[in-house]
Amino acid sequence: MLFVSTRGQAGKVSSAHAIKNGLAADGGLFVPQSFPELSLDEILSMHTLPYDQSAVRILGLFLTDYTVSELAESAALAYSPEKFGADPAPLRRVAENTDVLELWHGPTMAFKDIALQILPHLMTRAQAKTGADTRIVILAATSGDTGKAALEGFADVPGTEIVVFYPDDGVSQIQKLQMITQKGKNTRVFGIKGNFDDAQRGVKEIFSNTELEKEIGEYGWVFSSANSINWGRLAPQITYYFKAYADAVANNRISPGEKVIFSVPTGNFGDILAGYYAKKMGLPVERFICASNSNNVLTDFINTGLYNKVRTLNKTISPSMDILVSSNLERLLFDLADKDAEQVSEWMNQLNGEGIYKVPRELVEKVQDTFFAAWVDEEETIETIGKVYNDHEYILDPHTAVAWRAAIKYRLLTSDNRYIIVLSTASPYKFCSSVLKGMGRAEGLEESNPFDAVRRLSENTGMPVPKQVTALAEAPVLHKEVIDADKMALNIKNALGIPVENF
Repeated sequence: MLFVSTRGQAGKVSSAHAIKNGLAADGGLFVPQSFPELSLDEILSMHTLPYDQSAVRILGLFLTDYTVSELAESAALAYSPEKFGADPAPLRRVAENTDVLELWHGPTMAFKDIALQILPHLMTRAQAKTGADTRIVILAATSGDTGKAALEGFADVPGTEIVVFYPDDGVSQIQKLQMITQKGKNTRVFGIKGNFDDAQRGVKEIFSNTELEKEIGEYGWVFSSANSINWGRLAPQITYYFKAYADAVANNRISPGEKVIFSVPTGNFGDILAGYYAKKMGLPVERFICASNSNNVLTDFINTGLYNKVRTLNKTISPSMDILVSSNLERLLFDLADKDAEQVSEWMNQLNGEGIYKVPRELVEKVQDTFFAAWVDEEETIETIGKVYNDHEYILDPHTAVAWRAAIKYRLLTSDNRYIIVLSTASPYKFCSSVLKGMGRAEGLEESNPFDAVRRLSENTGMPVPKQVTALAEAPVLHKEVIDADKMALNIKNALGIPVENF
């Protein structure tokens, strides 16, 4: 399987090259030349397979320059019971025709773990396969969850340095503590004065800075990415869509071959795109619900074809979705525009230059054939947390609550009452204060002390406090720097020990 760039100016590369480089040389994103198809029997058989074996089956279709034994070893290490428990992605029955796919049972309590626990294994093997003798600088911009998951995955991995940028005032208290207390001799964490889009833009500019690339190369380093712009981050997420469908059939929630709906809390468009790729590979899906918070740039795009990032970024209680530039949408546009890389490049140039682009009506119709978009405000999010807890005794984090409420809106607007799987992307313990507000148990909460909320959530629900959260209470702060967004490259050079004038 070879990979091409969505912007058409980079040559075809192997999967190892795509994973090692992260971003194509022309600024585009790597995509496979074709998508293999699975039969219904192959999909349903995944119910009986351990999760790591299902992952090997899916990844092996794309990472064809990795051997089966290499993928099996990588997946076994990534998805071990010590890291994820018995099942990395359990499907929970919650309501009559709605289940929740819990994707937060990994070491950092977020769905990003499923990809970022295996990515370091794929990355280090990619180094060997491409004959590179350089060390890798893993860059990640985070709106809350990617950063910690990347740090956890790459901490002390030989031959790597992991550098994470997060908006200093744009993540939850628990998310921030998870990052700034991260151990590891090769970990670097910087808060930035700005929002996630500033961090993401800075990382992309660093990747396209050929002068900087040459400079760090002289010291034996090369850049790569841990964000979902890297195919090695995106591909592992395809697995849990297939596994969820197989489990739903086995649990008698649907009949074999029956089409389902997935409701996905969406920010950077990577998670929902993995589902779209699963559909291309044969997964019986009726629609994907693209669920946004009040940063509803994707809702507007899917409903009108106009992408406009020229708007205020709202700080919400679902911070991992506080994004105005959804990078992975570029991959969807490439696919639906019949791989017209020149047109995709034009749209992306318009986005970078003017902050806006518009696609033709026929492409909008293609998008709407597969995607339904809805957005959910703060009041609705809080209300949904409380209602689901009162009606079903199930606890939603704010991101999952957005997806749940969007599913309700879909049913009201379409009268389609078929079975829906809501993707749950984070543990409620990462957002205790918001969850308690939804439950009506936040009165008198000491907002400056996140562990007061942790204790109260446990007392009110009986839900055990994860050991990862308990450990944070005593963990020393190891990363204290907050920098200007335009100083990201300078701080990377300094972290790598590269001389910087007037730093």
